[in-house]
Formats: sequence, structure tokens, C-alpha cells
Amino acid sequence: MNQVMKRSEVPADFRWKLEDMFASQAAWDKEYAELKKLLQEIGTFEGKLDNAKTIAQAFALEDTISLHIERLYVYANMRHHEDMAEPTQQALSEKAKKLNVEVGEALSYITPEILGLPDEKLQSFVADPTLAKYKKTLEDMLRQKPHILSKAEEALLAQVGNMSQAPDTIFGMLNNADLKFPKVKNDKGEEADLTHGSYIQFLESRNRDVRKGAFEAMYGTYGKLRNTFAATLGANLTKNIFYTKARKYPSVLESSLYGDKIPVDVYTNLISAIHESLPLLHRYMELRKKLLKVDELHMYDLFAPLVDEYDMDITYEEAKKTVLESLKPLGEEYCRTLEGGLQGGWIDVYENEGKRSGAYQWGAYGTHPFVLLNHKDNLNSMFTLAHEMGHALHSYLSDKHQDYRTAQYTIFLAEVASTLNEALLMDYLLKHSTDPKQKMFLLTYYADQFRTTVFRQTMFAEFEKIIYDRTEKGESLTHQDLCSIYYDLNLKYHGTSMKVDKEIEMEWARIPHFYTSFYVFKYATGFSAATSFSKQILDEGAPAVDRYLGFLKSGSSDYSIEILKRAGVDMSSPEPVRQAMSVFESLIEQMEELTK
Repeated sequence: MNQVMKRSEVPADFRWKLEDMFASQAAWDKEYAELKKLLQEIGTFEGKLDNAKTIAQAFALEDTISLHIERLYVYANMRHHEDMAEPTQQALSEKAKKLNVEVGEALSYITPEILGLPDEKLQSFVADPTLAKYKKTLEDMLRQKPHILSKAEEALLAQVGNMSQAPDTIFGMLNNADLKFPKVKNDKGEEADLTHGSYIQFLESRNRDVRKGAFEAMYGTYGKLRNTFAATLGANLTKNIFYTKARKYPSVLESSLYGDKIPVDVYTNLISAIHESLPLLHRYMELRKKLLKVDELHMYDLFAPLVDEYDMDITYEEAKKTVLESLKPLGEEYCRTLEGGLQGGWIDVYENEGKRSGAYQWGAYGTHPFVLLNHKDNLNSMFTLAHEMGHALHSYLSDKHQDYRTAQYTIFLAEVASTLNEALLMDYLLKHSTDPKQKMFLLTYYADQFRTTVFRQTMFAEFEKIIYDRTEKGESLTHQDLCSIYYDLNLKYHGTSMKVDKEIEMEWARIPHFYTSFYVFKYATGFSAATSFSKQILDEGAPAVDRYLGFLKSGSSDYSIEILKRAGVDMSSPEPVRQAMSVFESLIEQMEELTK
């Protein structure tokens, strides 16, 4: 499958079966018309949401409307993603987007109207059997109530909404449109364009001069605009502090965690557990230095390949077999469902002209999940298959065991199921690898995931915590402050084996996630929770599998932390991070053994 096919040339076996959601365009049009009618109906409840019976009826209709728009929207967009240049599907996607906005407007009065009721009335609804199905929704509303303002104040905050997007918009324009990087030398010694997309490829070069040139050019360019980037990030901090105070939260961190009911301990424990494990990262840096045979390890050496060229050629059929085999520890029920999904029209496998790039899992309640891939016959694509099928099985089992309202799991939990599959696949490959070169390739691949997902994202999370703590105390942050905080963190995290280059002090300026406050820690907690699960499953077998399947079936029937806790992973303690770190330590030991 080397040349890119047209959509019409893709064999049926390698396409997802979207007809499982809508048998035909006529069926989509019929549901569209039905939803339009229901939108007239939902308006009849406005001004009447003051008793349990009427609220139950309004919630039931809200669910029906939400499910319809989810199905219409997901289908239209997945059709569009098959070939994004195809005008009919483009139009269908636009039609669904417009309807989605209409639905949002039609439903928007429900929450404020219920929240306008006295507290004791709301409390009585939580205990009312008529509303038993909606208990968690009402509890969430009660939790949010102290942070909801008067109608006039809410209207004012809504008007500020567009203005508040300015820091993110300015950063996006500056970073993606206006920033121009100089040309740098590539592996062939030719002048080549340095872009956001090509930067990592330069850092992965075997030629050290290429890596150094790209690194210095990248941060030199950011350095010239340090005042502007500092002002933009500062404006984003000010905006978030404004909203936090307006909504009466104690801090930006607490307001960011409030929605998912995540205790601040989860955030601070992650940072302290990683501090405790920094000697392991320092040991890995020492090993990198040894394997690269350099006198000094520099920041631009972090992505340099540690083994000679090693290509694993894996066809899609082999990838499916290996993934299925590697996930056998998850038991018969899981593997039977997985096999059904791998064979049964869930997956759109290969790239074709106009197809959306990347990979994702999507779907709507009541239909099996769908997975979009752009499969290449390599190791990375096999891991992508395992990852996306982890999401798919999580969605499938949550949908099967939960009502519509509690089936959708949170972002905090989303990456756990996908990363767990990758951990089990890696464990399987390492156990079955007989070639030392292949084993070293796999070990470095996995060790770097720990470095980039757990250590690096926690360092980002710590940087955010420091800059918010200081700003909330009323201290100003100049570009010098931001640079020195960031530089010192790099020193602390990478240890004495690393020569922390001065240029890295500007890296904070290019991280878009800093404009979505206190988000990055979820990568580190998700990876740690998944690694902890995989260790428990491999060590304990059946009891751990049962707990894990319970997690996959829970959707959002409880708060994320509680769902994980019941399954045996308590993210409010440092234990899961420690379990993940013991896996990282064993990777380092195996690498050290191979380099003797």
C-alpha cells in the first residue's frame, strides 16, 4: 500500500462501516428533521422547571436531543474525514455544525433556571426518587451553585468571553503565523527550512551539528521576541485570575480542578512523587550520555537515536495479531470484544487522498465505536492501533453498562485505557524479543515515553504552579523571571550528567498548553495510572483484571478520582506514580545490562 489511493479504491475490508450508524443519507435526513421538531418542544419547559416531575421530563427530552445531535454530528464529520475535499460531505459537516449551535442555544436555559431555585429545594430534588436517574447531574449543579453569579453578572461575563480569548489568539498568531525561523543545515549539509513540524526531525538526526543548529536557531528566534511572549503569557495569567476571583474560587489551580472534583493533593503529590524519582531520570541521562559516546550531554541530544538504524516492518495483519496477543492478560471478555472490533467494521485503516491525518476514536452512544487510522507498516502504527482500540473498548464498555448521561468518561480518565494497552503491548514485545538490537530499540522507545510524558509534563505542571503562585501573590513576572524559573527547573530535572544549555530558558514561550491552564498534568497522571494498572494486572492477574474492567464500565457514573480508586489506583496518593517509576527503573536496568 505504498501509493496513496483514492477513497473509491480502498477495499471494503479496510473501511469503517458508518452505515452501522445511519444506513443511508435518507436515514440521516429523517433524524435531522425529527431533531428540528424536538427543539420546538424543549422550549415549552422554560419557566416551569420548579418541580421534580417537570425537571425529570425536561432532562429526559434533553437526553434525547443530545443523543440525536451527537449521532448526526459524529456521522457527518466522520464522512467528511474520509475525504475532506469532497463537497457533499463538507456541506453535511457544516449543516451538522450549525444544528449543534442551535441545540446549544435551545438547551441553554435549563441549568441557570434550575440553579435559580433555593438551595433547600435543590437538595430535596437530589433525594427525590423521580429524579434518581439524574442524581449526579443535580449534585454537580449544587456543587457549581456557589460559583454561578446573578443573571446580570453572568451576562456581563459572557460578553467578556470574546475578549478573554485574546491571549490565546495572539499567541497562536505569533507562534504559527508571524514567527519565522532561519534556515538550518540538514543531514545532507543543505540549507533546509526549520518549522514547528520539522524541529523534532532535526533533533532526531544522527548528526550532532544538525541537532545543535536547529536547537540554537529555534530558541534564538524565540529569544528575540521574549518581551512579547512574556506579555502574552502574563495576560493569560491575569485573565484566569480575573475569572477565578469573579467565580469565587480560592485559586486558579482549584478552579481548574473543580469541574472534575480533583483534590489539589493529586496535583501536588504528582510533583513531589516525581521529585522523589528524579535520581532515576538522572541515571537515564547518564546512560544516554554513555550510549551517545559524548563527553557532555546537551539539551539537543535528548531526542537523538540511541541505537543504530532499526526498522521494524509490521503489516496491518501482523499488527492486529500482535495487539490481540499482547492484550490477553485482560481476559476473555475484553479480547472477544476487541477481536470483534478488529474484524467488524470499526476501523478505517489506510491513508487515502483527502483523508484526515492522524488517528482518533469516536462514535455515538448506542453504536459501536469507530477508529480512524492512517496505518503505515511500522512499530509506531502498531502502537497507535493498540492505543485507539484502548479508547474504543473503554467507550464500548461504558456505553454498554451506563445510561446515556453517565456513559461519557472525562478527559482525566480518557488516556488511561489507551496508554494501558500500549504498556501491555510493550511488555509483550520485550518478553518476546530475542534480538538485543531490537530489545534496545524497544527499551529506548519506552523509556523516552516516560521521559516525555511523565517527567517533562510534570516539569511543565510545576512551572505553571510556580508562575501562578507568584502572580496570585501580586508579584510581577518579567521575561527574566520566566526564563530563570524555567532554566532552574531544567537543571533540577535533568541532573549533573546534563549540560543545560542557556537557550532552553526560552522553551516556555513555545508551549501552547500553557494557554490551557493546569491541563498538562493529566498526561502524567494518565500515564502513571495506566502503568500502575498494567503492573497490577501482570503481577496479580484475575483480581486486578476484574477491578480494571470495572473501571472501563464506569463511564462518568462517579467522579474520576473515585472511579480510579475503586479500581485500585489512588491518584491522591503517590503510590501509582511510584509503581510507574518502578517500571521505568526496570527499563533502565535492562538497558544498562545490554550496554555492559
